[in-house]
Amino acid sequence: MKMKMKMILKKSYKFRIYPNREQGILIQKTFGCVRFIYNHYLAKKIHAYSEDKSNIGYNACSADMTKLKKQDGFEWLCEVDSKALIYSLKNLDQAYKNFFRKIKQGIKEGFPNFKSKKKCRKSYRTQFINNNIKVYDKHIKLPKLGLVKCKTSRPIEGRILNVTVSQNPSGRYFVSVCCDDVIIQEHTLTGKKVGLDLGIKNLVTTSDNQIFGNPKYLKQSLKKLAKVQRQLSRKTKGSCNRNKARIKVAKLYEYITNQRLDNLHKLTTNLIKDYDVVCIEDLKIQDMISENTKKEKIRKKRQRINRSIYDASLFELKRQLMYKTEWHKKLLITIDSNFASSQLCSCGFKNLEVKNLLVRKWTCPNCGLNHDRDLNAATNILNEGLRQLQVA
Repeated sequence: MKMKMKMILKKSYKFRIYPNREQGILIQKTFGCVRFIYNHYLAKKIHAYSEDKSNIGYNACSADMTKLKKQDGFEWLCEVDSKALIYSLKNLDQAYKNFFRKIKQGIKEGFPNFKSKKKCRKSYRTQFINNNIKVYDKHIKLPKLGLVKCKTSRPIEGRILNVTVSQNPSGRYFVSVCCDDVIIQEHTLTGKKVGLDLGIKNLVTTSDNQIFGNPKYLKQSLKKLAKVQRQLSRKTKGSCNRNKARIKVAKLYEYITNQRLDNLHKLTTNLIKDYDVVCIEDLKIQDMISENTKKEKIRKKRQRINRSIYDASLFELKRQLMYKTEWHKKLLITIDSNFASSQLCSCGFKNLEVKNLLVRKWTCPNCGLNHDRDLNAATNILNEGLRQLQVA
């Protein structure tokens, strides 16, 4: 008997908020204070390490910040939410520890950078304490801000842990509510298995011959994007008109991103509903990107290919499949990128001529079977995934 199961996990709900003028000013002050605290104690950590190879831990920074807020000239730190400043210190401490941990492991990891005021993406996080955060139908209650107009697209579930307030490059404000003990209704088990071949022309080709095309949203908006970017380049740096033109460019990029994410979410959700076992190839996107060259014709062609690869967002598709299969107790199997999925025939013959991407259909010289490149790759990926599943 097929039945739906429930799973309890953490989940975030992201909504757009519409702060009034006073609330917008306070949010911007909080962004500035969070940035100041991060940079101030990063400088202290660097100085301490350069002096005697010591590290100022989170507790020492937190105690020093309490004294700093009482000093003359730093009273403005008390105007904003104190939990946001504490989270800034925690983020700094975690970034600092990650750097030295990865150095010991032999992994090249960038040292924590100072946060710039000119950065277009800003955010701060605050903690849920004593019902200081509450979501209503058309408003959300936030610390220091009070009731903020909010477009709640769906009711939140579970227990609120923290909230992240952010502003994207287009100037729009968002709030992300992180909840624990959220009950996820798992999809009904179907018993079906599928292999997926990811590509650029067709975003996904399944082993049962379903084809999901690639909308290429960036390509559709290239002319409009070139127009607004040209308008931006003609504006005087630092002027209000330049900022208005920058917002136009940011809004168009945001629109393209939202289109792409909406399409990917619908696609991955349908795949998880329909199949219990999903097999995909572990593509290394950076290896697919071509390097620039001085030859004009070759350079333009490579730029078009690179743009199409980025526009497909194959890594995001894989990421969504990973967490959605975990949510709904389905199985995702990744096949090594060195597996020759496109070149193998079901009889075992390997056709090296299929390495050429222009070859879309081919006939096996050994058994005479006709193959569609993408469908054959998806079938081979499924067979390899099931083989690995049996071995495991």
